Order: sequence, then C-alpha cells, then structure tokens
Amino acid sequence: MNVHFYKYQGTGNDFIMIDNRDLSFPKENVNLINSLCDRRFGVGADGLILLEPSKKEDFTMVYFNADGNEGSMCGNGGRCLVAFAKQLNIIDENTTFDAIDGLHHATIKNGIVSLKMIDVNTIQVSEEYSFLNTGSPHHISFCDNVSNINVKELGAQIRYGAPYFKEGTNVNFAEKTNSNSFKVRTYERGVEDETLACGTGVTAVAIAAHKTNITTNNQIKLEVLGGNLEVSFDVNENTYTNVYLTGPAKFVFEAEINI
Repeated sequence: MNVHFYKYQGTGNDFIMIDNRDLSFPKENVNLINSLCDRRFGVGADGLILLEPSKKEDFTMVYFNADGNEGSMCGNGGRCLVAFAKQLNIIDENTTFDAIDGLHHATIKNGIVSLKMIDVNTIQVSEEYSFLNTGSPHHISFCDNVSNINVKELGAQIRYGAPYFKEGTNVNFAEKTNSNSFKVRTYERGVEDETLACGTGVTAVAIAAHKTNITTNNQIKLEVLGGNLEVSFDVNENTYTNVYLTGPAKFVFEAEINI
C-alpha cells in the first residue's frame, strides 16, 4: 500500500501529515505509526496527524504521538494541520475544526497560524511547580537558567513520578527573560524526549506565569529551541478564555512511502 504524505513543522515541532478523508489509513496499527515517526528507520517526526472528515466543521484532526498511540491535543500540530488544509484547498484564511479536546477556530495568513485553544479554569499551584491542562497535561517549573537544565533526564523523572505515574505528563522548564517573555524547553510524553517546541506547553507556561504573578501581561512571547511563539488570552473570574497560540507553520516536503 502506497501512502502519500506531507511533512510540516512549526518552530521545529515536526509532523507527518496524511489526507485521510477517505479513511483508508490503518490508524489502529500502532507499530506502523511508530515506525513512520522513527528518525533513523522511518520518515522521522514528533507525531503523525490525519486530516479526516467532519460532519459539521471543515475537518477533523486525529493526532498520534511518535510512539504510535493516539495522543491528546497538540498545539503546533493543530497549527500545521491548518496550513495543510489550506494547501489542500479545504479552507482559505479561516477555519473551525474538530479535535480530541473539542472545536478549534484558527486563522492563517502569510504562513502564520493563530489557533484558539481551550479555556482553562483549573490550575494547580505549589511552591515548586504549576500543573494545568491546555488540551494536554503540563507540569511547569520556572527556573533561573533554562539552558543548564538536562531536560531529557529531569523531564523523564517528573513525567513518570508522583503524582503523574503511568498516565504521565508533559514537563516544561521556563525562564523569564523580561516582563512578557520567556524561554521554554519541553519534555514531551509520547516522544519521550525533548522537542524543539510544544504548543500546548508554551500555552501552559504563559497561563501559569500569569496565574502566579510572574507576569501581569496577557500577551506573552515564548522562545523555544525551534523559534518563537506567542500566546494571548483574556482572564474572566479566574478562567482563561480566548486563548490563542500564534506562530509559523511551514511545509517541508511531500512524498510517497510503501507500507
């Protein structure tokens, strides 16, 4: 079986994109998806995303982690899927699509995609870290020098440790660089390594920073290893609404592979 696929990246977070509107891709095959995402023996990616039909919206996003299992929401993946849908002429500059965590509105112009994320009303705050779900669960630790962190080692310890255990969490380390800017590094579950960017992760950092008064801004700039992202939001009675993740989403190449 030959599969036509596309490769996209959003600030270094890279994805295999497949137009699965005919529902022909064998998405129950965990080993196949894992092998396609393998960086040495496959195409190589942080995840695989299927663009599928939607009964009421423009399309449906189905996201798989690099380990082959279906994952929770992926912010950069969602932004890249919007760019993919535009390339397929499914949308123009505005869209609403289905995802595992609900509906998402997005706009795309000149390669910049702004994706509306879910509202956030529950944030756990302790002296050492914050925890919240922005479509995916995120542990946030603020530090003085994020460049010195061994993200893979420390991230894995936190990801599998109490109180997360088997279900696990994504782990973010963030350093404030000025009043509304942060450097962020992320360990992603499902990839089980540091990635160059994480959209739901930087969204969580921005909200956690505001919640804990590290910043009073509601438009936050976030520097990740793969580039720069921006998160904006409104706050209404401790609920974060109109949360938008904005940044570039770029086509890399397309090809066919026999599976």
